[in-house]
Amino acid sequence: MSDPKFPTPEEIQTKLAEFMKSNFGGNVSVASVPQHEKVETEGGTDGPKMHPDTFDFHYLPRDVKAYLDRFVIKQDEAKKVLSIAVCDHYNNVRHQAEQEIEAGVPVEYTKQNIILIGPTGVGKTYLIKHIAELIGVPFVKADATKFSETGYVGGDVEDLVRDLVSKAGGDVTTAQYGIIYIDEIDKIAAVANAQGRDVSGRGVQTTLLKLMEETEVPLRNPMDIQGQIQAAMEMQRGGGGRAKKETINTRNILFIVSGAFDKLKDLVERRVRQSRIGFSSANSAQPAAPEELMRLVTTRDFIDYGFEPEFIGRLPVRVVCEHLEVADLFEIMKRSEGSIIRQYTRDFHAYNIDVAFEDDALQVIAERAAEEKTGARGLLTVCEKILRDFKYELPGMGVAGFAVDGNLIEKPDIVLKELLDAGREQREKKQALAIAEFAAKFTREFGVRMRFSDEATARLIERADQEKVSIPHLCEKLFQDYEFGLKLLQRDDGREFVIAPEAIDDPDKFLSDWLVKTYRDA
Repeated sequence: MSDPKFPTPEEIQTKLAEFMKSNFGGNVSVASVPQHEKVETEGGTDGPKMHPDTFDFHYLPRDVKAYLDRFVIKQDEAKKVLSIAVCDHYNNVRHQAEQEIEAGVPVEYTKQNIILIGPTGVGKTYLIKHIAELIGVPFVKADATKFSETGYVGGDVEDLVRDLVSKAGGDVTTAQYGIIYIDEIDKIAAVANAQGRDVSGRGVQTTLLKLMEETEVPLRNPMDIQGQIQAAMEMQRGGGGRAKKETINTRNILFIVSGAFDKLKDLVERRVRQSRIGFSSANSAQPAAPEELMRLVTTRDFIDYGFEPEFIGRLPVRVVCEHLEVADLFEIMKRSEGSIIRQYTRDFHAYNIDVAFEDDALQVIAERAAEEKTGARGLLTVCEKILRDFKYELPGMGVAGFAVDGNLIEKPDIVLKELLDAGREQREKKQALAIAEFAAKFTREFGVRMRFSDEATARLIERADQEKVSIPHLCEKLFQDYEFGLKLLQRDDGREFVIAPEAIDDPDKFLSDWLVKTYRDA
C-alpha cells in the first residue's frame, strides 16, 4: 500500500482561504505561518543548547550611554539606569551560559526587566531601539492595548516571542537573547472593582508575567488553525507519534515596558501630601514637579494604579524620562544623529536641492513644537506644515538650494515665489545651453551649420515645459529627419541653417520651405 500524499502548507493555505471566502466572504483572510528553522539537538528538537560563544557581550555601561548620547538628547539619568540594567542582564546571560556548560549547574539569576515612565515623544522607544541596535539582538515593539487574555478577541502576547524569531530570520538561538518592548503598558492596568473577567487588564498581566519569568513558548500559535493542521500532518508523517516540539525559552529575553502614566502622579502626590501632614506647612504647600513626583513612585503606587503585585514585582528597574523643553527640542535638531533636520536634508537632496537650516529657524520650530505637547514628535508636525509646499513646488524647477531661516518661516509664500522665479531663470539658462549643444553636435556630425534663433530657443523651452520632457529628447524628436533633408543640398558652402520659431511647431514644413527657398536662390 503506497504512502498517502500529504498536502503542502501552501495547498492547505489555499484550501483554507477558499473555505473562508465561500463561508464568510472577502472580510476574512488566512495569514500564512512562517516556517521557523528547526534546531536539532540530541534526542529531538527540544530547543537550542546554549554555548558560551553563542552570545558575546563586552560593553561597559559608559559605552552604552555614550552610544545613546548620539541619538537621544537629555534623559541622562534614564540612559544611565538603562545602561547599567542592560549590561547587568547580558553579562549575567553570558556568565550563566558559561557556568552551565562548564559546571553543569544552573545559575540563579533574577532578571532585571524594566519599566519606563514618561510622556509621549521623549525618546522611550528610541532608547530601547538603539540599545538593541548596539548589542546586535532582535528587537520587537508592540502596543499593549492590542493584546487580550488568551482565548479572547485580540492579540496573543506570546506572538511577541514568535515575532522575535521572525526578526532573527528563524534563528531561535539568536531570538532567545532579544528585547521585547511593550508601549502603552499603563492602558492595561485593571479597572478598580471591575466585575467579571477583565479581558484587557489582569488576564494580559498574568500572561506577561509568565513570559517575563521563564517559560517555553511554542513557535506555532496553538490557536491558529493552519498551525494545528501542520502539526497533525507531522504526527502522521512520523508514524503516529507525537509532533516534534518547537519552542523558544524566554529566560534570557529582556522585557521592557513603558507608558505615560498620566494619572499615576496624582496617586503619588496624594500619598506624599498625606505623609507630610503634621510637618512644615511650607513644605506641604510647595507642589513638586511631575518628574520629581514620578521618581518617588513605589510598588504600592503601581498596585493602586491597577497592576497585579506579581506583575509589577517582575519589573524591578524603574526609569523616569523627563519632559522635553524648547531648548531640548532645539538640541535634538542640532545634535541628534536621528534629527528630523537630517531627514529633511536627505529628502530635498533626492531632488538635487541643497537645504541649510539656520539657528533662528530652528529656534522657532522648537518653540512651535513645544506647543504641540507631543515631545520630539512635534518637530515633524511643525516642519511638515512649514515645508510642505516647498517639497511639492521646488523639485524639477531649477532650484539648486535654499536656506530655511526666520524669513522663510515668517513669509513662506513670498520666499517660495522668489525661489521659483530664480529657479526658472537658472533652468532656462541650462535649457538654452542644452539647445546650443544640440546644434553644435548636429554641425559636427552632419557638416551643416545649425543655429537656433533666440525666438526659437524660447519657443523650444516653452514646449519642453508644456510636454514635461527634456530639451535633448525634444530636439531629437523634432529634428530626427533633418539629416536626410539637408543632404539634398549636396554641397557644403558654409551656409548657416537657422532654426526659426515656426520649426518648433511644424519642423517638416519649415525644412521643406527652407530647401525650396535655397534651391531658388542658388
